[in-house]
Amino acid sequence: MYLTKFKRRALPFSLAAASVFTLVACGEGEAPQGHGGMPPAQVQTVAVEKTSVPFTIELPATLSGNKEVEIRARVSGIIESRNFEEGQIITEGQSLFTLDLEPFKLEVDKAKAQLQAAKASVEQTKRERDRLEALKNERSISKREYDNAVSAYDIAIANLETSKVALKNAQLDLEYAQVKAPVSGIAGREFVSEGSYVQGPSVLLTELTETTKMRVRFGFSEREQLDMRQEVENGYLTLPAGNQFDVQLVLQNGSLYGQTGKVNFSDVRVNRNTGTSELQAVVNNPDGQLRPGQFVRVKLTGAIRNEAIVLPQRAVLDNGTGKFVYVAVEKEQGMTVALPAPVEVGEWVQLNGENAWVIKSGLNPGQPVIVEGMARIFFPGMPVQVNNKGA
Repeated sequence: MYLTKFKRRALPFSLAAASVFTLVACGEGEAPQGHGGMPPAQVQTVAVEKTSVPFTIELPATLSGNKEVEIRARVSGIIESRNFEEGQIITEGQSLFTLDLEPFKLEVDKAKAQLQAAKASVEQTKRERDRLEALKNERSISKREYDNAVSAYDIAIANLETSKVALKNAQLDLEYAQVKAPVSGIAGREFVSEGSYVQGPSVLLTELTETTKMRVRFGFSEREQLDMRQEVENGYLTLPAGNQFDVQLVLQNGSLYGQTGKVNFSDVRVNRNTGTSELQAVVNNPDGQLRPGQFVRVKLTGAIRNEAIVLPQRAVLDNGTGKFVYVAVEKEQGMTVALPAPVEVGEWVQLNGENAWVIKSGLNPGQPVIVEGMARIFFPGMPVQVNNKGA
């Protein structure tokens, strides 16, 4: 009884399933032929071609003032006053510290008095020499007396010159006691306060940094330099004349600094600790936006990569073991499938306003690389339909 009821209930289901199967079977002949009945993925391609593109290097860098000067007194004495505020903009020749000037003024007065005495001695010995010269002609004195008078005059002349030098030296010490700024810049903090005794240049008073221009220092690894030289020798890379790359700064927030500079120094030595050699550029800083010690990134431009294959960034995929692209390959049956092609990538460049990869190896000119529709390719060898009309 139970089996009979089951057969009655199962009969309508069997008929329904048979009807569905019949419909599917009828529709199979109308569906596009693909892998397991899946329709081909709609994709767009570009033909691989070689071109010349700008070559850009981006490196971390630090900033320092164009001139960073240690301010020291050239003479010894007691600091009487500090003539600036810490962080103040200083002009060249401005007095930063004043030592007690009285001892130096006394030395100037003393040197002036000695100079006057030396001048008087010259006049006296000159008169004596002239008088004895007349007597010598009359043979009233011995030659020895006359020679002594001439020597005394010569010595007086030498003493006069010594006195002049001593006066200049005393005046110079008086000038040095006013500790003036050798360059324009921003004053740092004071290291010695008023009332302290400073023993000449051995004591650091403050520091002065010229910031109207900034030095940009960065390291370039030896391995990268060797790779670049090899590419230059092979004709794949053209460097700017004199290796004077244009330099643009990228600030910490990712914005570009408005002023650019040029590389003006490359150290021939390689740092044994870092394996890099130091390069330097100078950038104008008229508004004081850049500060010494600041970390930035530099973009070095001006070089050209020749014979380069460039693809949009989105066309290059990563399967965990390396980079690859999909190439549209036609099969003998007339079907087009997407096959992966492993590639070696280089640096990023700008292509039509978007990021693109430089492909170092893995592709040949003329190959159709898929650049749109990769998300529709679910497995290697999947059928695709190339539609470049809207590209």
